[in-house]
Amino acid sequence: MKRRQLLLGAASLMASAALVTGCGSTPTATPAPTPVEDPSGNITFWSSMAGMDKVAEAFNASQDKIKVTFETIPNGGAGGYAKLSTAITAGNGPDVATIEYPQLPQFVSNGQLQPLDGYINKAETVDKLTDETKALVQFGEQTYALPYDAAPMIMWYRKDMLDKAGVSTPKTWQEFEEAGKKLKAVAPEAHLASFNPNEAALTAALSWQAGGKWFGTEGDSWKVGVNDEATRKVATYWQKLIDQKIVKVQQSFSDEWSADLASGAVVGVLGANWSATGIQKRTEASGQKGQWIAAEVPNWGTPADAFYGGSSFNITKSSKNPAAAAKFIEFLATSKEAISARGNTGSAFLAYPGLTPVAQKAFDASYFGNDIYEVFDKAYSTITPGWQWGPNWDITNTALKDAYGTLTSGGKVLDAVDTAQDATVAGLKQNGLSVKE
Repeated sequence: MKRRQLLLGAASLMASAALVTGCGSTPTATPAPTPVEDPSGNITFWSSMAGMDKVAEAFNASQDKIKVTFETIPNGGAGGYAKLSTAITAGNGPDVATIEYPQLPQFVSNGQLQPLDGYINKAETVDKLTDETKALVQFGEQTYALPYDAAPMIMWYRKDMLDKAGVSTPKTWQEFEEAGKKLKAVAPEAHLASFNPNEAALTAALSWQAGGKWFGTEGDSWKVGVNDEATRKVATYWQKLIDQKIVKVQQSFSDEWSADLASGAVVGVLGANWSATGIQKRTEASGQKGQWIAAEVPNWGTPADAFYGGSSFNITKSSKNPAAAAKFIEFLATSKEAISARGNTGSAFLAYPGLTPVAQKAFDASYFGNDIYEVFDKAYSTITPGWQWGPNWDITNTALKDAYGTLTSGGKVLDAVDTAQDATVAGLKQNGLSVKE
């Protein structure tokens, strides 16, 4: 019988647990290999992230023992993960890949990645990360990735429209609703933000911020809570904002969304640090320079935040030269030279200490009306601990987005999370996993 392995994020809960369903017993950690001090050889690197070709070139120029060949692949939503998974299964995947945090457990549980333990300098890499960031890349007692960015959820506002409504930057979700009502009073066609049905990960981040835990473990089973108490509170709240037309239901990154930001029909963006370039691109032609500001996301009474987005670097099971791959991954995730080489590709906020100032120097943030990196720092300091992603994000992501498809025709956010809960449990069970609700 095919065995499917569940590995639990190590930083916060039962770090040594590994759950198995079907036939078989709990596996032990793979012994770490003997470190290779001076690896050499050729390796391949696949990524959809802009500018990574320049980073590979910089690494090649920095030494003459390891040669990296770079290939751009589509992002996950455009089929990149399917291509990567197929290639690894066939044995011809890259040595190094870029995988976002929600998808990482799926690649780990499918046995498609190699642990980095024994290949990386743990004291100079993993040990310097925050516990919340470690939890994204450690499973069982092993490390399967080095994180690149640590993306705190951020609220972006048109400050001039807040001023017009006579409100200050909302600190709590109650103040956010009140600000939305006052905005409607002075600008009836304006919305304080959007609700994006194509961004299930944003619903997850909002739940995370509120103290929700969509995935955990109970005994030898996964515990699924996509509609847990915190998430139901979030869903009920956002439905109220939709009903009052304080927020507009629309696909993020769509033509409609872009047009509404440019025209002022939508004057806020619930996003992350990386949202800056998209906001500028969509609004600068409308003369909105200096009007947009970054702010910490409103909270439920106590400062709190969550990660929204972010990527990691991994050694795939296909790699025949994991030592060289690990050397390159260390460069990607911890080197100031790598950040400089990537250049002005966006408002990155990096996981490894000391790298964000390098990225900040490369990014021209003068379009915005406040110090956006100061806001990023504050938001990052309030990340809520205890979150872990489940063994197959594709199931939950697809189910929630599909359920959100009815929001503009009478559907409700709360019904959608209930539907996604049922679909997630059913899908994981169908995949052979032991699940409890």
